[in-house]
Amino acid sequence: MSDSPLYPGKLPKPPLDPRPVLAIAAAGVAAFALTAALMPRRTRAPKARVTSLPPRPPRRSAALAALTAKPLTWVDPDSVGKPYSTKVKGLLTFRGNPTRSYYGEGPVPVQPQVLWRYPKKPMCALSADKGVTYEWCGTGWTGQPAVFEKGDKTWVVFGAYDKALHFLDAATGEDLRRPFKTQDIIKGSVTIDPDGFPIVYSGSRDSYFRAVAFDTDPPRELWKLWAHDVKPTLWNDDWDGSGLVLDDYLFEGGENSQIHIAKLNRHYDAKGLVQVSPELVFHAPGWDQELLSDLGDHEVSIENSVAIHGNHLFFANSGGLAQAWDIAGLKKGLAPVRDFRFWTGDDTDASVVVDKDGDFYVASEWERHNPRSRRTGQLMKLDPKAKEPLQWSLDDQQGVKSGIWATPALYKNQLIVATHAGEVMAIDKVAATLDWTLRLEGKTWQSPVVVDDVLVQGDCSGTLHGYDLKDPKAPPAPLWQVRLGGCIESTPAVWKGRIFVGARDGYFYALGDAP
Repeated sequence: MSDSPLYPGKLPKPPLDPRPVLAIAAAGVAAFALTAALMPRRTRAPKARVTSLPPRPPRRSAALAALTAKPLTWVDPDSVGKPYSTKVKGLLTFRGNPTRSYYGEGPVPVQPQVLWRYPKKPMCALSADKGVTYEWCGTGWTGQPAVFEKGDKTWVVFGAYDKALHFLDAATGEDLRRPFKTQDIIKGSVTIDPDGFPIVYSGSRDSYFRAVAFDTDPPRELWKLWAHDVKPTLWNDDWDGSGLVLDDYLFEGGENSQIHIAKLNRHYDAKGLVQVSPELVFHAPGWDQELLSDLGDHEVSIENSVAIHGNHLFFANSGGLAQAWDIAGLKKGLAPVRDFRFWTGDDTDASVVVDKDGDFYVASEWERHNPRSRRTGQLMKLDPKAKEPLQWSLDDQQGVKSGIWATPALYKNQLIVATHAGEVMAIDKVAATLDWTLRLEGKTWQSPVVVDDVLVQGDCSGTLHGYDLKDPKAPPAPLWQVRLGGCIESTPAVWKGRIFVGARDGYFYALGDAP
């Protein structure tokens, strides 16, 4: 994903091989028609459609079938939709947990208003992209803050376009620590150590991924991984992905197009201060020669946040290569092995989401305009255990640039997704039917957040919306709206009666009911 000061994007790419496209689901068309009648803001018919494969007996690949017999060593499938940690209470990483499927804790405010705004002056800085310098302000894609409880306070930690990590008191918006400055803007979401170590993990466009301790003021840099510490690399040296920490291992993908695994060796020194002694135990290209040949270019960076489910690491890249790596033997010194590969055809920056069954959902953009992405669609359900993994797909091919930047949300039996053009949709993930759709002011890059049957969704008019999802099959009823000062690209965080989110006007906001 190449960047601009307002919206990342890139030019169309050459066409490639097609695959069959299947019939439009009639129920999806009916749902669209119903929603259009109920939503007066709609000015055009929606273009998205859901297609699905014909029923077939389940067939499993030999490699992944064999893996089901291995003892679970990483992430319990039953943890889908649940908090990341039992040691630290909070929303600790992008989309909340290793399967990217936890969105916070209620209650959601009933009539939210702005309780505080941070800081006194807009958070802005100059940053160059492809030799052109722009001013960037506020927080952007993905920009979800971490919110967690520590001692008698609730902390909010996020990175911003002023080239700094910020550590705030959730109650007041005051700094709990002085901002930690990097040498360039921070676009991704931070990760707070799930085991209680006072460490935040964050990347920056300055080419480093860092571990920063916040047990002192100012915070301390413990370690940084340079994007050029490994070879070979492709594309660039930014770090948009939100890392995962499990059993003292850090998993992170970089825009250098490599996947990295580090043994952190966290500990406390004689003064009681946290330290790390990392060892990079594994790294590998997130691409292969087949992908480069099919694409005709080398834009294959990893911009999404890796997911882990069972014994598998999942991610995709900006070349559209969705993949799963077996990490079962990592702790015994065995190198991870890629055992699943699926090419979507186009840039895939949204994070992979995995459900309890091990099926995973991949959202792609529509920019290269090649036959492969035209046929596979822009939202896919993949079953890595099946011989034919593509279970269903949704097309969103409106004009030169469309598709999906937001990471989908799992909600009951549905998948909720927001598109570049401003459609927000719910798809029955089993029946492959479109249950409802609504229209917001695009570009909707912030990921849908669902807590306590309430959908929280921002748009690029600067409006944060709340919708009632108690009847998941019906178009959601509006509950409230709050207007902020700029486009909301960042994903909101919901925590115990408050909503925290940054906007492109340069400020970060806390919303809640009036005291």
